Amino acid sequence: MAIVITISEDLKTLGQVEEVLGITLADDRDFFTEWLNGLDDLVEADRLRLDQVRRNYLYQSSDGALLEETVKMVILSPLLELAGFYQAPYKFRAEVPVAIEAIGEFDEVLRGRIDGLVLQDRLWIMLIEAKRSVLDVELALPQTLAYMAANPNDVQRPLFGLITNGSSYLFVKLLGNQYGVSDLFATRSQYRNNLYEVLKILKVLGRSIVT
Repeated sequence: MAIVITISEDLKTLGQVEEVLGITLADDRDFFTEWLNGLDDLVEADRLRLDQVRRNYLYQSSDGALLEETVKMVILSPLLELAGFYQAPYKFRAEVPVAIEAIGEFDEVLRGRIDGLVLQDRLWIMLIEAKRSVLDVELALPQTLAYMAANPNDVQRPLFGLITNGSSYLFVKLLGNQYGVSDLFATRSQYRNNLYEVLKILKVLGRSIVT
C-alpha cells in the first residue's frame, strides 16, 4: 500500500522536495532566461493602470496584511486581465487535485490540491496568504515545485509558475528534473513600479505556453 505524502503539510523545505522528486536547481545561468528576454515595452495605458493598482495595494495594506481574496481582487486579477489571460486562447483551472509518485525505495505518492490557478496546464499561478515578511513567497517554493512536478503533460516542455502574496513576486521554471527561479519583485519598491516587470514577464510566459 502506498504511503501518502500531503504536499501542503509534509513538504516544507527545498531539500525535502529535491530528495522526494529528484529535482535540482539548475547550474546553467541560461536555464531560465524567459523572464529576462523578449520583454516588450508596455503601452502607456498599462503603465497608468499598474500605477493605480500599486497605489490601491499600498492603501489597502496600510493597516496590515491582506486576506487572500482581497489580494486577488486588488492586485492579482488586474494583472491577469492586463496580461490577456481572461481572453482566448487561455483557459483557467482552479482547486486542482494533483498526485505524483515519489522517487525512492518506498512506495510513496504525493497528493495535494492547488490553491491557485493553472493556465493551459503549463503556467501555475500560486497565490499564498499575504503575510508581513517577503520570505513567505520563498517559503512557498517547495510546495509550488511539488505541484508543478505533478503535471501530467510532456516532461520535455517547460512549466512555469508565479508565486505571490501581493507584496512579492517570484517566477519559477521546471523542466525535466531541473528548476530555476527569477529575481524577487516587490510591490512596495519606492523608486520603481515592479509590477511593470511582472506584467511583461507574464505576457512573455503566456505567449510561450500557447505556441
